Order: sequence, then structure tokens, then C-alpha cells
Amino acid sequence: METAAPSRAETAHGTDRDTGTCTTTDSEADTGTDPGERVITTLDDLCNLVRDAGAVYLRYSSGFETDRGGTSRDGESGLDLPGLSVNPLTPERWWTRPLADWLARQICQYRHLAAEEERFAWVLEGECVGRGPDCEPLLADVVPLGRLHDDLLQEAGRVYDERFDAGNRP
Repeated sequence: METAAPSRAETAHGTDRDTGTCTTTDSEADTGTDPGERVITTLDDLCNLVRDAGAVYLRYSSGFETDRGGTSRDGESGLDLPGLSVNPLTPERWWTRPLADWLARQICQYRHLAAEEERFAWVLEGECVGRGPDCEPLLADVVPLGRLHDDLLQEAGRVYDERFDAGNRP
């Protein structure tokens, strides 16, 4: 259960440090005129976007312009997939922890991809047309919602490192 939003001074990283909940603040994101050009700067801004939208996904790639109309390829088999491989940012119904925790975890699961070939993290919506070989959603007809700023990626990393036992498997 989320608590009342603390003041901005209490939430230097966009989340309540005690509860990990996303706070409600005025968005600091640069919305621009084209959603694909929007830069999402804080975890709090991303929480608000996910809360207000339908199913939202994360992709690490060279960006929307490069991916527009394309699909992903399975590296091991060489097969073309019917959509772009993505990671879900909308939490599953069973997730009872704060939204900020889910987002931090999802962002950090594939953050190593950002170091490869000028890739960056961006968020999108689209039609789920299947599952990839790792059971990841595959999207078609994608609509970009914005790019994640490096500060947000660092913030997500801090939240993930503080609140999760990374590498602990069942």
C-alpha cells in the first residue's frame, strides 16, 4: 500500500526512501511535441507514466527510428521474430511491492545492453504478438513514449541494489 507523498526535499531520488513508493510530484520530464523525443528523468516520472498508461514496456536499442517497422532476431537460432523483444514495465497482478521497486528491477535486468552498440533505454506501447525464446513479450505497432535519462538509470540501479538480493535464485 502506498503512503502519502512526501515533499520533494524528502524524495531526492523520486521515491520515498522509507517505503520505496513513487511520489506524486510535478513531472520534470521534457515532454516536447513528439512522445518519441520525451526524456524521462526520474523514477517518479516513470511511475506516473506507467500508472497513467496501459501496458508499458522497456526496450534497449538504438531507438524508435531504428526499430520503426522492424522486428527482433533470435541470436541463437537466427530466426526473425514477429515483433520487437521488450521487457514489461507494467507490474503483474501478484506484485505487492511498490511500483518503484518493480520498475527498478525491470530496468536493471537488461541494463548491460545499454553498454552495447550505442543502445539506450526507451519505453513504448504496442500490440503483443507473441513471446520470444526467453518468454519475453514481442510487440508490433509500437508507439514510443520516451527515452530514459541516464540519471533515471542510475537511480533505478541504486533502488535495485538497496532493495533486492540480486543473484539470489529459488
